Amino acid sequence: MKLSSPLIPLTLSFILLSPYPLWVVASSNNKPQAFLQCLSSISKVIYSPINSSYFSVLDFSIQNLRFSKPETPKPIAIITPIHVSQIQVAIICSRTHGSLQIRTRSGGHDFEGLSYVAHHPFIILDLINLRSISIDVKNNTAWVQSGATVGELYYKIAEKSRSLAFPAGVCPSVGIGGFVSGGGYGYLLRKYGLAVDNVLDAYLVDANGEVHDRESMGEDLFWAIRGGGGGSFGIVVAWKLRLVLVPETVTICISNKTVKDGAIDLIYEWQYVADKLDENLYLGILLNGGNISSEGGKPNPTASFISLFLGKANKLLSILNKTFPQLGVTKKDCTQTSWIESALIVINGSPTNNSLRTLLNRKSQSVGSFKIKSDYVQQPMPLDAIKGIWERLKSQDVKATTLDIVPYGGKMCKIFDFETPFPHRAGNLYMIGYLVGWENQSKEIEERHLSWIREIYNYMTPFVSKFPRAAYVNYRDLDIGTNTEYGKTSHDQASIWGFKYFDKNFNRLVHVKTKVDPYDFFRHEQSIPILSPP
Repeated sequence: MKLSSPLIPLTLSFILLSPYPLWVVASSNNKPQAFLQCLSSISKVIYSPINSSYFSVLDFSIQNLRFSKPETPKPIAIITPIHVSQIQVAIICSRTHGSLQIRTRSGGHDFEGLSYVAHHPFIILDLINLRSISIDVKNNTAWVQSGATVGELYYKIAEKSRSLAFPAGVCPSVGIGGFVSGGGYGYLLRKYGLAVDNVLDAYLVDANGEVHDRESMGEDLFWAIRGGGGGSFGIVVAWKLRLVLVPETVTICISNKTVKDGAIDLIYEWQYVADKLDENLYLGILLNGGNISSEGGKPNPTASFISLFLGKANKLLSILNKTFPQLGVTKKDCTQTSWIESALIVINGSPTNNSLRTLLNRKSQSVGSFKIKSDYVQQPMPLDAIKGIWERLKSQDVKATTLDIVPYGGKMCKIFDFETPFPHRAGNLYMIGYLVGWENQSKEIEERHLSWIREIYNYMTPFVSKFPRAAYVNYRDLDIGTNTEYGKTSHDQASIWGFKYFDKNFNRLVHVKTKVDPYDFFRHEQSIPILSPP
């Protein structure tokens, strides 16, 4: 193994002195005290319920308040490693003391809380202190530890260069570890694909506590971690990313439309245009509804057509005037700026008062409870279907609803579906992310919002992909299948959601998992299963 990254410490040898064989799984009769005693060598980075800081550390990275209730299961301990060696200790002690599960958290944005909640004894391995970023401008690469956020990566890139970028998303507090593990898309996907399409190397700690880079882990495991979802194969400590080139000037345009502006017809017509545009142009839609949209007399719902063009405004307008003139985008809708400033405009919703330091905020801008679902559309929806969506967005029974409609085409159609576990490539016109959010934590309010998103998801069944009905693994959704037997994952159970997330790549992921983690140590409710116990 070559430890060439500046982010990986070289002092790992002491862990090899453990008296336990790394493959031993001890009796579940062992108590948490024995586990904590095993961790004594790393006690300075451990928080147990007796520590005064335990709940502040636990709650800091919880971005979804659905999983921050008094009745939510809490970990036996939280470990916040500052060295890879401390991750190795955590894995070995977990395996040798009661088969405690490890939930690994980077940014805390898991929509089902799987990175920090389990319904059996568990610990959280919180990577918040493993967040170093090393930018190599000469070679257009970056080594990024998994605990860094998208915003921190953007900030570090901008410090070094305004002509380099990375194809990630627009939520700055999302952790790199989870984002990349599940695919990771953003406004550059039509030009440069997904985050996983731009991963060159990685450092991973496996179920035996051993550290691997791409060469030593082998191409099968390297393939699996690039889109196979987090929490199944090991703990990815750092990623080597390919940075992409962007022009000095890009253009971002935001055009808000209501039903009076013909929004429904525009959405219908957009389906025939967006995936065929120049790959330098992203033209997506955000549909916002719920009673929050009506506050202060705001129109409800609203369709925001968001364009990001890797070039100047005049060129963008000439493209749109030719291909989609009915949208009526004008120069006043657009801002010419740098790529990093365009990201800030989308994040903050305004071209003014944008400080780069906004990117360093690790807490989500909107704190509340959320539920998300996803779909892929392969044929344009009929106009009546869009009218049905619009009617559901009018609901005053829910606080905030959003449909994020992401166009495909360009680079997304040029990458084969088997190149990474993320299979949703050619043949898809666009992706839809459904999001509902609320503030009140009462059970009745929660059920009302969950009912809304489940109903619109059911309504969409005739209009989206089939056999399987595809889903995006980074938008975890336990409604589409879960494993309930003490976190164990059977192949039959997992296939329900496995083929939705990964299509035919699911079977290959199962074989890789069986090879590298035959005792199913890394597991959660939607982890990749093993074929059968050894």
